[in-house]
This record gives sequence, C-alpha cells and structure tokens, in this order.
Amino acid sequence: MSDGLPPCGLYKTTIDIGSVPAGRLVMFHNHGNPGPGVYLPEDWHLNRATFSEQGETLGDPGLAVTLEPLPPEGLYRVLEPFTCCEKNCRTFDADLLVQLGYNGEGTPILFVPEWTPGGLAFPAVGTPLDTERLTRMAPLTVQQGEPVKAVGAPS
Repeated sequence: MSDGLPPCGLYKTTIDIGSVPAGRLVMFHNHGNPGPGVYLPEDWHLNRATFSEQGETLGDPGLAVTLEPLPPEGLYRVLEPFTCCEKNCRTFDADLLVQLGYNGEGTPILFVPEWTPGGLAFPAVGTPLDTERLTRMAPLTVQQGEPVKAVGAPS
C-alpha cells in the first residue's frame, strides 16, 4: 500500500468519483502523476478489459475506501460446485476451468473455455455471476507471453 491507499487493481465504484459514476468497473492506481486515480475500461479483448490511459484522480485520497475490490480477471478452477445465482440458471462443476471477466458495471461474468480442433477456445458470451459466489474459485497461474510478431515483420 502507498500512503494508506489500497493496492492497484480492479475495483467497482460505490459512489461517484469525479466524472466516474457509481457502479462502474475501474482500474485503480495508487501512484502516478498527478496522483492516485481510477481508470475506466475502453474495450474488451478475449473477455479481458483494457483500460483508458486517461483517468480520474481522487480529489480526496479518503475516497479510495469507497472502492469495492474485485478479484483479478483470468483463469480459475472451480473449487466446489455452485450455481450462477439464486435462480440456478447454470451450474459450474468442481475442477472446471473458467475464465473470470467483468462487464462495465463490474458484474462478474464466467466464460467456460472449450477444447476445439484448433485448441482452447474462449467464448464471447458468458454467464453473469452473483459476486458472493466468487469465493468458490481459485486463481490459476498462467505464464504471460510476449506479443506475437507477424512473419516477415521488421524487428
């Protein structure tokens, strides 16, 4: 932590912070110039958000306590069977590989990858999840690769 601020990561706003309304997915950075701030998602690629380089600084560092922390996007293993919500629309079985993502309102969404003849495929549509069910999953460590260069592209 930096100066009592929470760690950098994904959060959901619970109150308006400058021009960022309550109920939004944000990336919080506890450092930087001119100061700590929140950044809105601009786009999603393979169910992962990319965040704006332009953020909203916290006018009062005390506003950081109003941010609701969210688990990181990524691949997880289901620890015990659970359903998506009280309506039991979808069951996620133990040991299932799932990808956690979020929409712009910070609602968790689970995507279930599938083996295909071309390899592991990530669907574009997932299942919204009640936030309290996130504790039934464990994050997996996945090695980060370098961007792939096109064949014949200059170095």
